[in-house]
Amino acid sequence: MPLSHPHAQPPAVGATLEVAPGVHWLRMPLPFALDHINLWLIEDGDGFTAVDTGIAMDSVKAAWKSLLPGRHLTRQIVTHFHPDHLGLAAWLEAETGAPLSMTQGEYLTAHAIAAGIPPFDVASMVQLFRQHGLDAGRCAALEARGNAYRRGVPAIPATFRPLFDGDRLQIGTHTWQVIVGHGHAPEHASLYCADPNVLIAGDMLLPRISTNVSCYAAAPHLDTLGLYLASLERLTRLPEDTLVLPSHGLPFRGLHARVAELVAHHDARCAELLAACAKRPSSAGELLEVLFGRPIEDPHQTMFAMGEAIAHLNHLESHGQLQHRLDDGIIHYTTTHDKE
Repeated sequence: MPLSHPHAQPPAVGATLEVAPGVHWLRMPLPFALDHINLWLIEDGDGFTAVDTGIAMDSVKAAWKSLLPGRHLTRQIVTHFHPDHLGLAAWLEAETGAPLSMTQGEYLTAHAIAAGIPPFDVASMVQLFRQHGLDAGRCAALEARGNAYRRGVPAIPATFRPLFDGDRLQIGTHTWQVIVGHGHAPEHASLYCADPNVLIAGDMLLPRISTNVSCYAAAPHLDTLGLYLASLERLTRLPEDTLVLPSHGLPFRGLHARVAELVAHHDARCAELLAACAKRPSSAGELLEVLFGRPIEDPHQTMFAMGEAIAHLNHLESHGQLQHRLDDGIIHYTTTHDKE
């Protein structure tokens, strides 16, 4: 079935919209080109379970403060460690007493990045990008930006309740299954409820944009794109007419069609990279415009773009279609038939 959107407009900031029985949609602002995140409140007895929290900004806190007087939070479930999802978890816990649940991989990654522990620090990231051909100017801009993660997540709850793949969570009158996916984040937790056939997808499945899939300094050769594509395939085991609640964009139906679009998108990107590397050995830094069709200068976008370029190159190398070599300390990729 093709994609369809049962709700043409999002709720206003500070308001809610019921999108399925007992499931309410919130939208909070973000200070980026991607200017919003969707959060979810699930009715839970005499209160609500919050799924994701928003980034640490005064405007997001103000929106929560306008909502909380009539909505007691029983717990928080955070899909993954990114600031727009985890940013206000500690603040919400202090305000409401609602404990945090998330996967262990996400919780530990959040602590490592917030504390700047190598190789989860800015210096390690910049060194990875430098080795992959990012120019000195953009490397310097990333260094000057510092630990932006800590600004988006100023505090992390001191304890958490671990989630595991296959866990079944009783929230109010409904049972939700935890589905752990990989590639966008180490152990991203989506939530599926068979009745009323709803998937809270987090960032794993978005209706309009493609999820960022990045390589990171701690695992520079990991095939994160392969992990992501395998996670998408697993989601196709859910019914085609599942109502998908994404973190960005509008809720939609047409899960299988959207997965097929994303697979085709990444196949096309890989084909573009193969064609470029067949012409001449190329670094990830040199291939950014091939992937994105425009110059990337903003440090926030550069971070995502470089991580995604390396992830696609790793994927092609893991499938024997590319190989890398060092030229004056810079990693360049060639097609395998160019091997001397």
